[in-house]
Amino acid sequence: MTTTTKHDLVSVITEDHRAFERIFKELESGKGGDRHRKDLVDHVIAELVRHSVAEEQHMYPAARKHIPDGDDVVGHELEEHAEAERVMNDLIGLEPKDKRFDELVGKLIEDVRHHIEEEESDLLPKLQAACSPEDLRELGEKVLRAKEIAPTRPHPAAPDQPPANRILAPGTAFIDKIRDALEGRAT
Repeated sequence: MTTTTKHDLVSVITEDHRAFERIFKELESGKGGDRHRKDLVDHVIAELVRHSVAEEQHMYPAARKHIPDGDDVVGHELEEHAEAERVMNDLIGLEPKDKRFDELVGKLIEDVRHHIEEEESDLLPKLQAACSPEDLRELGEKVLRAKEIAPTRPHPAAPDQPPANRILAPGTAFIDKIRDALEGRAT
């Protein structure tokens, strides 16, 4: 679970974003050997998947409900999630020696940075303005709980909207965690 002193939605989401950026900078630094780079990529994929699932289960439905252009904003965000999932899916199983590894890592970093910038400059301020502090705290807590039981691998064909995503995510997560343990995958 993400540790944070403030559990409101905006704090929870932006704290995750800062954590992703720290990993991206480490990947871009080129420090560490192939095993370290692979472990970092596996870790960031697991965290990105958990983050995305939690957003899709709780933040995006709140955006649809509370902001006037919520359907359009969420539609765009879901398209970006789908693209990132395709890249993550292509990265799973690749080793750093593979010529596509660095290319795909660069694409993932670029896509996620773009997504973060849009969320932080558009969606999060709109939600912050439209929701009460109590609603934002409740949403933040829901996101934290959802991340604890979310899948750790991309599933591009999985549903990204309630109720189907809420029903299927825990079972998918259970299978992912078994696969992660069997493969010794860093998550």
